[in-house]
This record gives sequence, C-alpha cells and structure tokens, in this order.
Amino acid sequence: MANEIQSIPLLVVVLNYRTPQLTIDCLRSLVGEAKALPKMRVVVTDNDSQDGSAEQIGVAIAEEGLSAWASLMPLERNGGFAFGNNAPIRRAIASQNLPPYVLLLNPDTVVRPGAISALLEFMEAHPQAGIAGSRLEDPDGTPQRSAFRFHTILSELEGGTRLGAVSRLLSRWIVAPPVSDTPCKTDWVAGASMMIRREVIEQAELLDEGYFMYYEEMDFCLQARQAGWECWYVPQSRVVHLVGQSSGVTDTKRPPKRMPQYWFDSRRRYFLKNYGWLYLVLADAYWMGGFALWRLRRGIQGKPDPDPPQFLQDFFRNSAFLRRDGLDRAISK
Repeated sequence: MANEIQSIPLLVVVLNYRTPQLTIDCLRSLVGEAKALPKMRVVVTDNDSQDGSAEQIGVAIAEEGLSAWASLMPLERNGGFAFGNNAPIRRAIASQNLPPYVLLLNPDTVVRPGAISALLEFMEAHPQAGIAGSRLEDPDGTPQRSAFRFHTILSELEGGTRLGAVSRLLSRWIVAPPVSDTPCKTDWVAGASMMIRREVIEQAELLDEGYFMYYEEMDFCLQARQAGWECWYVPQSRVVHLVGQSSGVTDTKRPPKRMPQYWFDSRRRYFLKNYGWLYLVLADAYWMGGFALWRLRRGIQGKPDPDPPQFLQDFFRNSAFLRRDGLDRAISK
C-alpha cells in the first residue's frame, strides 16, 4: 500500500490571511510528507492580506528549498475561506489537472509525520468515502473535537440550554460528540484538515463562496452526502491545530471576542439554503429560548460568563424574527 500511496497525485491547499509565520511553520511540517509523497503539491493562497504575508511566504518557499513542491498563489481580494480554498482547485479544473485527492489544510496547523499518508491510505481502502478528516489535537497531544453532527433544531436547543439533563435527553443530536479512537463515519469534519475525493468536487461542486467563514465545510459535507458520499473521521491522521489562531474568534486562550457579522450570516445561510425559512425560525427560537434559560441559571448560580460579549442581543438582531432581508440572495449559489 505504501508504494501505491507514493504514486498518487495530491493537491494540498493552505489558505493564509495575515498569519505568515504560522503558514511557514505549517509548510515546514510538510517537508517530511513531501519526501514520502513525491507527487504531493502544495499551493498557499493568500487572501489579499496586505501586510507583507505573501512576500514573507514567497521568500520562505524560495530560501528554504520548498519550491519543488510548494508554490504561492496571491489572490486579488479577501473573499473568505471558501473563496481562498477554491481558487487553486478551480485553476486545476480549468487546466484539466485536478488530482484524485485535495487536502484543505489550515495555516494554524502542524502536520504530524504520516498524517497525510494515513488519510490517503484510508481513502484508497474505502471507495465510498468522499471526505475524510484528521484527528486535530493540541500541541501536547490532547484531542480536539473535530468530527461533528449536522446542526438541527434539537442541537440548537441543546447548545443554547447547556443543561446536563437536556444534553442527556438530546445526546443523539449533540453537534460535537466525544472523540473516537477508531475511524468512524460522521456527518462532517473540520475544514482545518479535510481530504476530498476528486469525484466529490465533480458532483457536489466547490465550497459555497456565499459563506465568508464558518459553516462552509458543514454545508459541503452535506452536499457530498446528498450526492451519495460518506464522510469519515480518521484518528490515525494526527494534526496539531492551534485553535483560533487564523480567525481569532475561537481562541480559547484569550477572552472571548464579540461574534463577527459573518458568523451570523453563515449560520443563517446554512439553515435557509438546506432546510428553508420555517426551519430557520424554529432553530432561532429553540436556541434563543435555551440560551435565555442558560443566562438566567448562570446569573442565579454565579457561574462565570464564557460567551462572547452581547451574544444574545446580536443573535436576536440577526434572527429570523427581525431580519428578513436578502432571502433570495441567501440561498443563491
């Protein structure tokens, strides 16, 4: 199997936005993988960082001898996660040179030895697997939850309420189940390290660029499922993920920041596109009702506040009850 894996062409996409040192560290972690997989090619896209990122990354590729397998693709604007990842895939499609597999890899990752080979071996052994995700972990090896269930109205209720009894009752709908030590089918995997089979791209198309950031990988996995493909979590592929370093939104080591508008836009788009207006209304109602109960209980019990500033107010302002603009635009490709 190892010799067969070495002969498989693979495109790795690393999207940078104002994180040049993280991106360079990510590239350095790929040196061993490039030697083991001589047909692997890495394209670093830069989402118009305008901070010297592209120049720094280009110099590192040239001076550290990475140019045999890595290249830089500056983009003309910051179009978001899907836009930046789609660009080199679209170029490969246009040149009729799309390889059998594409790996989306965050710049705030460090690839453990053999991680990419493990994904390739799994995909080759499981022809119905259209998408496979790595085990994401902290630098000390502590696993992060990176295999998920699709968001539903019941998961929104559970996530808003945060009450043990409710979570036990709705355990089948919890978005982030416990980490598995063995490969398992899942609804969707984190886009920080996600391998995609070429046929999935041909059938489910590229990531939806209507999302700026967040929900796009979940939406993509849903489109793949609807096209008949399976999504798998492969813990043998281990990738260190420095959570939130790219976006700054989910960094658990800093005080929470106010949720950006694009998070609300992405959540709204996901439910509208895939389930419709009524489902969005119910999802918003369930989450806000549960979250209001959580805030009341937190205040009574004197629990610390882990949530972003003004989260409930911002959520209500963007909910289906107040915001009715752009319904057609929200579900257009």
